[in-house]
Amino acid sequence: MSAHRPGRRGRSSGSGSGSRGRVRLVYRSLQSAQDYLESGDHGTAFAHYLLLLNLAPELKEIIRESFQNTLFKWAEELNSLSRIQDIFDCYEQALELYPNNEVIWNSMGEHLFSMGFRDEAAGYFHKAIKLNPDCADARENFYRVANWLVERWHFLMLNDKKRNIAYQRAIQKAVQSGCMSVLDIGTGTGILSMFSKKAGACQVYACELSKTMYELACEVVASNQMAGEIKILHMKSLDVEIPKDLSSRVSLVVTETVDAGLFGEGIVESLIHAWKYLLLPPKPAGHEGPTEGFGRVIPLHAVVFGVAVECKDIRRHHRVCITDVGGIQVNEAITWYSPVNSKLCNGDAAEPYTTERMRQVPGGYTPLTDHFQAMTIDFNSPQDLEELTDRKPYRLCLPVIKEGMLDAIVAWFVLQLDDETSLSTGPDEETCWEQAVYPIQGVLGQTVKCGDTLVVDVSCKNSYLVFHSIAVLTQENRKEIETNTASDHLACEAELCNALANLQTTSDPAMTLQCMLESSEIARLNNTHYNDHFKSALSSVLSSLMPMDNGTHSSQIGDDRNRDMNCENTNFHNSSDPTHDTLYLLDVSEGFSMLPLIAAKLAPIKVFSSLEKTQQQATLSILAESNNISKDQLEFWHNYLDDDSTLLQRPQSGKLWSVIILDSIETCGLIRQGLVEKAALARCLLRPEGRLLPQCITIYGMLIDSEALQQESAVQGKEPTLGFNIAPFINQFKVPIHVFLHLSTLLYVQLSEPVELLKLDLLGLVSDEVCSEIKVQVHSSGSLTAIPFWYEIYLDMDISLNTWCESSHWKQAAFVLDNPIQVNSGDELLLNICYHKSNISMTVNHV
Repeated sequence: MSAHRPGRRGRSSGSGSGSRGRVRLVYRSLQSAQDYLESGDHGTAFAHYLLLLNLAPELKEIIRESFQNTLFKWAEELNSLSRIQDIFDCYEQALELYPNNEVIWNSMGEHLFSMGFRDEAAGYFHKAIKLNPDCADARENFYRVANWLVERWHFLMLNDKKRNIAYQRAIQKAVQSGCMSVLDIGTGTGILSMFSKKAGACQVYACELSKTMYELACEVVASNQMAGEIKILHMKSLDVEIPKDLSSRVSLVVTETVDAGLFGEGIVESLIHAWKYLLLPPKPAGHEGPTEGFGRVIPLHAVVFGVAVECKDIRRHHRVCITDVGGIQVNEAITWYSPVNSKLCNGDAAEPYTTERMRQVPGGYTPLTDHFQAMTIDFNSPQDLEELTDRKPYRLCLPVIKEGMLDAIVAWFVLQLDDETSLSTGPDEETCWEQAVYPIQGVLGQTVKCGDTLVVDVSCKNSYLVFHSIAVLTQENRKEIETNTASDHLACEAELCNALANLQTTSDPAMTLQCMLESSEIARLNNTHYNDHFKSALSSVLSSLMPMDNGTHSSQIGDDRNRDMNCENTNFHNSSDPTHDTLYLLDVSEGFSMLPLIAAKLAPIKVFSSLEKTQQQATLSILAESNNISKDQLEFWHNYLDDDSTLLQRPQSGKLWSVIILDSIETCGLIRQGLVEKAALARCLLRPEGRLLPQCITIYGMLIDSEALQQESAVQGKEPTLGFNIAPFINQFKVPIHVFLHLSTLLYVQLSEPVELLKLDLLGLVSDEVCSEIKVQVHSSGSLTAIPFWYEIYLDMDISLNTWCESSHWKQAAFVLDNPIQVNSGDELLLNICYHKSNISMTVNHV
């Protein structure tokens, strides 16, 4: 009988040698991994670490840091070689060994996000946060991706109790009239599906394309005890089939797949498909009997309205309004336009409109026409839907009622849910909706007068609502047309408008260079405060660097900075002088920037622009030529780079930059990613006397009470969602920092004076983490909900730009508290502010 325990192997003469052999193999694997890591062969080092951990899993914690370092470096190399599947395989192997390592989960998420897999990246970031709620990198990454996955309008829409009541009422009425099977297209959080089930529908289906929203809807439905009663499909409605996905045709489709321009989320296409394949046939016109056996759609129909407006803020974002940009004359041979252009809507991805909450636009707006009805669409008529995209444009002739600059057509709609219930998205309504804005660009941006007629064609083009062929019929035009066509007896407005069809005075596009800029780039061009301050700062910098003819350095270039500086290059050595030490300026501003030309106009230096787009490079070259800037002065930096991943490199071997301009603040109101690291690198690439612009950034903020920010940041409990438990699930995707704010029009109560929160010294800062602690005095009682912040950008010690001023092209941002704090006048609060990897976080406590 064996003396050994069951299942245990007895000792043998070979067991000791086997154990020693394993130890030697483990040691050799560890030594090889470390050797290959030191030599930079990260792929082979990673393979040895995998072998080592499979042989000796007990070493996992000991070598964790080295393994992570090897994995990350090897993944970077694989990414540079576009070996995407190999990256996934490596991380899969790493997570099998370290399933609870939040750093590896976060790193994999970063790779997925950089590749455009935002849904998947969010899952990895979320897992990392669950493993370690204090993992700052994962938390900041999740906040960043949350804005992509769950757009901020979800919070406003769910907080819109009026909207929710209207849909619930219409759905309840439809179900009680006999619509017992329901399909919710684009379910989002599932609220319309739950309305349907609560109303008594026997079968409820919902479809959602977004993986994040699909998973969210599943959680919400389960939390409200309807998991077995609502079937949620992760697919487009266009892919839904009977009987594979639905048991039979449904009697009711509910949807709110509409955007500010009504058609932009594909409601027309999805409803055409639904009527063909998923819905029971529509009720015939005039049928008075029971509704059983017929299909219907909520909403019933929609009516589109519009108005022509004057609006300075829209104008400065979509039309170059000035002829002088920091001393550079803008050439009339260039036609500038923004991507928001109805003429571009010919199959490309650009929407023909932007969106604004018009009652909150800085500076407001002035209606130039009466409100007009532009279009009606019947969602319960398959024929009407199918004919919509082929329908000829409907021409409107709109009398001008007030003199002003024609800047845009603003459109909205009334959604008729049923015969009794409607929702308006108009600019005068208290609604979660924004309005669609169609900017007027080019020479048609002109002053109109009372008595003029605005001619507009309206159509549905490429699934977008489009206002196009806009023209102005002046009283002079009218008289000319009436005189030239007197024998035809043009009696009505419509005939006059048709006669006008070829009178539009747009310039021939073939005669001009077309240059498309983002609206933020156009706003920056129009920001004279920005351009003039940079001109003054560059004048000061170049005056200290540029030697005069006698070899000394000038303390001033051209005229004094407080006067109009129109510098003549004759004050300096000719740049063709071989003995002259050429000065190099690099502008790494994001997007289209005129700063290189402004500098080149001030002095005969070599300027490098970081523009990549051929069209924009051609535009800058034409402007240089028309402003008498030598061709030898302007270069495009990307044309010299072997590796586009790093803009900050030496101008040429053995040379250093004289001036480097960094773009420090994003238009949305946040500090640009990697700013401190870029500044540290830039300092290494400057001559000893070289200058970095900007030199310093000071962050300012104040305490406010703003219900509007709360509504945009999180769903406020069960009340707005009519008792359904949605808030805890959607609020997982709330973010602490709100961006693209207009502080000048935001509704808030100011609770403190503005205070300095933090200072970033770009001339000396080496760490990407800076913290400060400040005390703030409360001067008004209220509920502290947010701390908006903005920046003072110091180009030098005397010249600065403020990102919260009337002319600023920048928006502002705000830190929104998870839980508002009640404060009283005279209270003192302690603010801890931390800048970490370009992100700002704050904590607030009573002193």
